[in-house]
Amino acid sequence: MYLVMDMGGTFIKYALLNSAGTIINKNKKPTVKTNLPDFKEALFSIIEEHDLTSIKGIAISCPGTVDVNSGVIYYGGSFPFLHEVNLADMIQSKYNIETTVENDGKCAALAELWLGSIKGKKDAVVLVLGSGVGGGVILDGKLHRGVNLSAGEISYVMSNLDPITKETSFMGALGSGALMVRSIAEGKQLEDLTDGEAVFNYINNGDKEAMKIFDDFCIHVAGQILNLQYILDPEIFAIGGGVSAQKILLERIKWAVEEIKQANPMHMANPNIVACLFRNDANLYGALYHFFVSKEGAFVG
Repeated sequence: MYLVMDMGGTFIKYALLNSAGTIINKNKKPTVKTNLPDFKEALFSIIEEHDLTSIKGIAISCPGTVDVNSGVIYYGGSFPFLHEVNLADMIQSKYNIETTVENDGKCAALAELWLGSIKGKKDAVVLVLGSGVGGGVILDGKLHRGVNLSAGEISYVMSNLDPITKETSFMGALGSGALMVRSIAEGKQLEDLTDGEAVFNYINNGDKEAMKIFDDFCIHVAGQILNLQYILDPEIFAIGGGVSAQKILLERIKWAVEEIKQANPMHMANPNIVACLFRNDANLYGALYHFFVSKEGAFVG
């Protein structure tokens, strides 16, 4: 068995999986984000819930830039106290169990490569439309990291750069599913500004105000898909994140691609766009696949 943990901003999700990617059991606990000692205590308590003699490895998904060769995390997102912390070594030295750490967006991409919608593809892009835009780039069947480990960090891609003020918009905001939901919820004066179900009820019913915000969101995503098609020319794009559960999202992104192409006849790209297979459990599967590749040399399932 393998113990896999996904460190999210609200919960730490954890599960036991076998080498075939079957979840044996899973659970979650509220995330501790106060300081490193409290975080370590919470993490260790999760590990010690399990029979460690049966654990062949520990795989972790977390925010931040991760040097997968060393296990060191940089700029830990929701966990700023993890900056320059070697989380893998911290756990491995305490429990003598091989441990790996991988960025959460890249875990989502690896999950799709292993068992999901891009399985068997050599070149692909996974875009996770969450609080920002995460994901990963797959080249020649492998996750591409780049010299500074920043390949696939679509949130930092710029748009509408003003040459005078140098001000710009970033894809992390323009392509944020969470911000799109909040914007519509505010316009509709919803009590819960994170109520995606209520927001998509407005969208699916064709509410004009909601559709304007939603279509603008889809246009921004479609524009970056076209850019990435020209730069990388992948076989396929897979769209993930909580909003990807909505059928209309993929429909309107494909619509947006055609709208951009019609308005700009020079476009020749025809991106192949699908939905991710995994959603809430994607980071668990991807973290485990990363463990297999990095510690055991190849896929073992």
